Amino acid sequence: MAQAEKKKFKDWFDQEAAQRLAQQIGAAAPGFDQKSFIKQASKGLEKLEMNARVHQFSQSMADHLPADKNRALEILTLSLPEILPDTDQVTDGWLQRPVGKFIADYGLPHFETAMTAMIELTQRFSSEFAVRPFVEAYQDQTIARLLQLTQHSSPHVRRWCSEGTRPLLPWGKKLTALVEDPDPVWPILEALKDDPERYVQKSVANHLNDISKNHPDRVVARCKEWMHKGSANRKWIVRHGLRTLIKEGHPDALALIGYTPVKHLHCKLKLSPPKISIGENTRLEIELHNQHRHSQKLLIDYAVTYVRQKGKTGRKVFKWTTLELPSNKTICLQKKHAMKITSIRALYPGVHQVELLVNGSVVVQSHFTLCP
Repeated sequence: MAQAEKKKFKDWFDQEAAQRLAQQIGAAAPGFDQKSFIKQASKGLEKLEMNARVHQFSQSMADHLPADKNRALEILTLSLPEILPDTDQVTDGWLQRPVGKFIADYGLPHFETAMTAMIELTQRFSSEFAVRPFVEAYQDQTIARLLQLTQHSSPHVRRWCSEGTRPLLPWGKKLTALVEDPDPVWPILEALKDDPERYVQKSVANHLNDISKNHPDRVVARCKEWMHKGSANRKWIVRHGLRTLIKEGHPDALALIGYTPVKHLHCKLKLSPPKISIGENTRLEIELHNQHRHSQKLLIDYAVTYVRQKGKTGRKVFKWTTLELPSNKTICLQKKHAMKITSIRALYPGVHQVELLVNGSVVVQSHFTLCP
């Protein structure tokens, strides 16, 4: 496994992986033609990206396992390695992903067998991608089964109940029906909101964050209920689940985590130098003076409005710090902001606006000029 981890991501699925998977399946099905499977699964891999390689492995499984897909699913379930001992490990890296792909591609007509396969798979790797076609095709039936499984003894299975139904799961197909109406999954999240495993809590929080992008007020209202006499773990879920709304300055989300609109706060912002070249840094210097008679909790961020092509702009918020400023006290802070070209951000010369955000509101702004 250590050797496999040094490979490029897409190269998880190479001839060696095909050989290992063939041996795994062959141990559960002695008649499985390992040599032919390896040849088909490995053909032309160097020209294929990650998802295409996984698809080719799945297709080779389909061509070499029994034509009865129910029986094929049973064989794949039997072939799986030992259950993960804890939540910090992954069995054989990504080797089991083609098994999930097979379930997604061929399991729909065999709901019960496929569900059994996914329960077992998610305790070794993950079934969050495999279950999504089932959520789309049999939403009520699938969500009802997942709700039952929120009481499962394995944290991997409990996490799967939340992760597999996330409407905007990274790398996963968007679940359009749940994007439009998340109500069907609330019982799952309610059942998991006090789960003792941080592994599960993180999934619940990420699920909340997904929903918040289309239904912010619903998420805030639910989180407000959860915060009432909530445990420390539940409060962690709420804070992590509201992160996008907090970054956007949603006032009710900020209030839930203790950051109310500031009062009588005098703010200064200085950018230096006023002109920089691409590849250099601008330095933000701020001075905050609390003129209020009470101390104030401050969540401090800043936003940069980047110059884009054809006269367009793009605004991005950056996290800075949190602090409590006593009454009649002043604090000065500094931070460097790099203006370097990255793989996700091109830079263009021009005037860039910078806003200082305190508890979600713009309190002062300035600008610097980026030169070629």
